[in-house]
Amino acid sequence: MNFSNTTAEVTQNLIEAGEGKVKRPLHKMILLGILAGMLIGAGAMASSVAIHDISNTGIARLVAGLVFPIGFVMMVLFCGELFTGACLMIIGVLKGRYKVSDMIRVLIVVFISNLIGGILFAILVAFSGQFKYSDGLMGAFTIKLALSKANIPFGSALISGILCNFFVCLGVVMAGLSKDISGKVLASFLPIMTFVTGGFEHCVANMFYIPAGIFAAGNSKYAEVAMTKYGITAEKLATLNWKNFLLTNELPVTIGNIIGGMLFIGVVMYIVYSKE
Repeated sequence: MNFSNTTAEVTQNLIEAGEGKVKRPLHKMILLGILAGMLIGAGAMASSVAIHDISNTGIARLVAGLVFPIGFVMMVLFCGELFTGACLMIIGVLKGRYKVSDMIRVLIVVFISNLIGGILFAILVAFSGQFKYSDGLMGAFTIKLALSKANIPFGSALISGILCNFFVCLGVVMAGLSKDISGKVLASFLPIMTFVTGGFEHCVANMFYIPAGIFAAGNSKYAEVAMTKYGITAEKLATLNWKNFLLTNELPVTIGNIIGGMLFIGVVMYIVYSKE
């Protein structure tokens, strides 16, 4: 029995999956997109809890890299609709199986649905009392992390987004190489661990990280701990807002994610494997 697919077979499967997305009813696409946003948020939440009291940057990044992929694996196994993975629809467009307008429609619906899911999960976490961990240090760390993301220079965020979705789409492809669940888990885990350990920017993960930080900053206790522990000023804290979330982070990171997924993985797979 063959337990794996060839890369050419994965390419064909991705084209057919793209056709499925184009034909999928809107309400199902929205629900699967919201679920994907929540599951990626779950991985982000778990990694934040795991590293919130680790001072060594290298160790913290490694631990985050080991924990975060759990959310991605759950999303893959449940067949959620993830914006960054949907960038691979470019293969079907280049193959002529559906139109550019079809791909854009799907990407817009999935992006908005992921955004709803990420913010919804952040709201649930905020009300769960999780920010109280370690005498409020969890909330303070959430603020610090969100601030670091909401103030990245445009160019850096763009390049970081490219690198991120190079690995995310590689994870989607590698998961498709395996026909069994254990193989899919391991194959998808490795690239996601790499991008998280590298600290690259993922637009859907940030749909949880930054809103969670905004909600935590709304509590004076967590804001005070953040100022005391991390030396965050009131002026700096004021930059953690919805405008910076969308324009300073999401905009460049999303553009970068699109380039990384479509150009560096999707177009390459079309050129190399689609005709085999």
